[in-house]
Amino acid sequence: MANFAVIGHKGRMGHALAEAIAAAGHQLSVGVDVGGDPCAHASQCDVIVDFSAPEALAANLRAAKAGNTPILIGTTGLGDEHFAMIEEAASAVPVLQTGNTSLGVTLLAHMVREAASKLGPDWDIEVLEMHHRMKVDAPSGTAKLLGEAAAKGRGIALADHMDSGRHGHTGAREEGAIGFATLRGGTVAGEHSVIFAGDEERITLSHSAENRMIFARGAVRGGEWLIGKAPGRYTMEDVLGL
Repeated sequence: MANFAVIGHKGRMGHALAEAIAAAGHQLSVGVDVGGDPCAHASQCDVIVDFSAPEALAANLRAAKAGNTPILIGTTGLGDEHFAMIEEAASAVPVLQTGNTSLGVTLLAHMVREAASKLGPDWDIEVLEMHHRMKVDAPSGTAKLLGEAAAKGRGIALADHMDSGRHGHTGAREEGAIGFATLRGGTVAGEHSVIFAGDEERITLSHSAENRMIFARGAVRGGEWLIGKAPGRYTMEDVLGL
């Protein structure tokens, strides 16, 4: 049995994590929310799971380092400054950061990377995602994760080829671009497709999330795996041994 700390435990993902932690035979020992001090409790747990907000990341990483505790970060909407913080923290403690903790999405990203590496640049790549009306960041962390997988397969930098702002008279599609389309509405937990469009043929790799419990179960499995690892950066692909 492992002792989990959940940051953001009163949110929707926090409630799902509490259920998944109990179902896996572990204990939710610490719950921290807005106004709480994660540093005061980090040493009481075996692993920290953070699904809070980007502005809380610095304090949460300090807590992980202060308690010498592994941390899994599922918070989305992170910027370059946050990734720099994660790199620094990973020199002291194990850090698993991901845009999606679903095991299915992890496998999908692996398949996207493989497909992108095998198909030539004349195959256009488009990432399509839909989420519930309350989601505040776009494209989603998962869409970016899939775009990164496609870019890695092609040996290019996503930042140099990402196209997510089409509007008006845009002209022809740029060769080598990785396009993103974002839909929002209803209570959709998460729909993602990566489309490889060639001349007169098309491949679509897709994943549908029916309930956020899939993310909670994946986060618990990732947290279990992270316990006892050496300091460093890890991914959900490491968890699945891909």
